[in-house]
Amino acid sequence: MLDAAERISGAQIHQRSHGCAEVVIAAHANGARLERLAQAGSAKAILPRIHDPRPEVVFLNTSGGLTGGDTLRYALRLGDGLCATATTQTAERAYASTTGAAQANVDLKVGRGGWLDWLPQETILFQSSNLKRRIVIDLAEDAGCLFLETVILGRHAMGETITSARLDDRREIRRAGRPIWIDPLRLDPDSLGRTTSPALLGPGRAFATLVLVAPGAADALGPLRATLTVPGVEAAATAFEGRLVLRVLARDGLPLRRQIARAVACLRPGPLPRVWQYQD
Repeated sequence: MLDAAERISGAQIHQRSHGCAEVVIAAHANGARLERLAQAGSAKAILPRIHDPRPEVVFLNTSGGLTGGDTLRYALRLGDGLCATATTQTAERAYASTTGAAQANVDLKVGRGGWLDWLPQETILFQSSNLKRRIVIDLAEDAGCLFLETVILGRHAMGETITSARLDDRREIRRAGRPIWIDPLRLDPDSLGRTTSPALLGPGRAFATLVLVAPGAADALGPLRATLTVPGVEAAATAFEGRLVLRVLARDGLPLRRQIARAVACLRPGPLPRVWQYQD
């Protein structure tokens, strides 16, 4: 039922979801140990049993998606000398909003000599969605990471064409507190409508960025480029000063996923995250 204030004003107050999940993994004499697991609201984190000494952290949003006024935060802290994989249980969905932006923040910290693979599943933007997101990986001086972000505009199989959506996405990797890679991305109805511009997305409706930060990252450039053979995908990779960056663009999410799976397998030893809903 509407309360008295709503009846008087005629305004309807929508329920919003708020979630925060934080995981701290510390070094122990017998290997990695879960030191802290805090969950609130719609955000959850699980650590499934896997056949790998590196722990795997799976974040999930039980609300099923994000819309205006929702807030979501994922945080992970890795102790010194630890290696881990962090991913999401499924694709994150940004739904239509009439009340401003949904807010999402991802805060990841890696201790000395550590390594993190941040390999979330894709973010799907629906018509009239509005998402503001900040992703920060804070590396210790000698730590490294593999970073992935994938965005898909609508559901291709449903014939959706996204002409009005907003995404304000800032991805940042720091080393000892100093930014070493900053990648801001902003989409709005104007940029989505300029499909003929090669400087924008053109006809592409699925795109991804993969970044490797490690000493000698350039050594992987040749093998990575050799994997860029999936039909229906445009991709380019470059390397500089301990960083390797891959950009991938496709008209549909399926070929993009296949290409990303091949690229990640090239840069990362061992199997892909078990929760990924696609394998090459």
